[in-house]
This record gives sequence, C-alpha cells and structure tokens, in this order.
Amino acid sequence: MTSSDETQLDPRRVQELQKRVGEHLEGSPVGRGVRVALVCSRFNGALTTRLLEGALDVLRDAGVDRSDIAVGWVPGAFEIPLMALAFADGDRPVDAVITLGAVIRGETTHYEIVSGECARGVQDVQLSTRVPVVFGVLSVNTLDQALERSAKDENNKGREAATTALEMVSVLRQGSLGS
Repeated sequence: MTSSDETQLDPRRVQELQKRVGEHLEGSPVGRGVRVALVCSRFNGALTTRLLEGALDVLRDAGVDRSDIAVGWVPGAFEIPLMALAFADGDRPVDAVITLGAVIRGETTHYEIVSGECARGVQDVQLSTRVPVVFGVLSVNTLDQALERSAKDENNKGREAATTALEMVSVLRQGSLGS
C-alpha cells in the first residue's frame, strides 16, 4: 500500500476521536492462538515464495505457532479464491487466510481478467465466511515492480498481508464484535 505524509493516519487524531465514541476497536498484530492459512500461487512462484517468506517472518515474530500455520499451493492467481474458501470454510477452519501471488501485466487483457477476478473472489470468500481473507496478490505492470514489492525488507507485501491478517483477527474478536 502506498501512502504519503498527507494520507497517513495520525495516531493523535485517532486518540482525539476515540473520546467521542462509546466503543473503539483497533486490532493489533498479535499471533498467539491464531490459526492462519496461506494460499500461494505457483505461477510466478519465485515471487510468491518471496512474499511467503515475508509473511512467515511476521507470523513467527507475532507468536503464531508453526503448527497453526497451513500453506496451500494452487496453479495460479485465478485459483486462489477457491483454496481460500476451502481453508475458511473447511473442517478445520482458520482465523485468517492470506493470499499470495503475482500477476504481471502483459500484452493482452489476460492480466485484467485474472487480477480482477482473483480480487473479487477473495472478497467474496471474506464476506461470505466472515473470515478475514487478505489480498496479498501483487498486481503490477512490470517485473521490477514485483521484485520491489517482494524484496526481503519492510516493503515486502507478504509481510504487510500477514500483519493485516493478524490485526483483522484481533479487531474482530473485540468488543461488541467478539465471539
């Protein structure tokens, strides 16, 4: 996610606004006791593995037990939503699903179809199951952009997706939303 100084959330403003509501819910990236599934695309798999490494680093650092992490590989980004649904709605449901892959623009409309339908499918799974399904699929114009977003640093979108998943689990367990 790209942000600038003008669009970043100011924590002081959040604290000020918190005083004006009866219930304030905000997630934190704590992983102890959280079961997470990662759905990974084999197409552009060298990029996907870089995203997966970033996500696994965050999950480990947040305290997610290795036995609470499942990884499922699918042929491409188009197949990601079905595997996400299987994890979210299966016999052993998870608390969150992280989807990882890379769709790089080519010379045909295939990019728009695959990227758009993957995103729509992921959102459909999330809304129908009420399980956070985080979209960590790169949709980029060039290989260089994909390499930059999957680098082994703080800009790795797999890291960002894992943090988002943990925060969503946390916030959905709070207050009037908690189970």
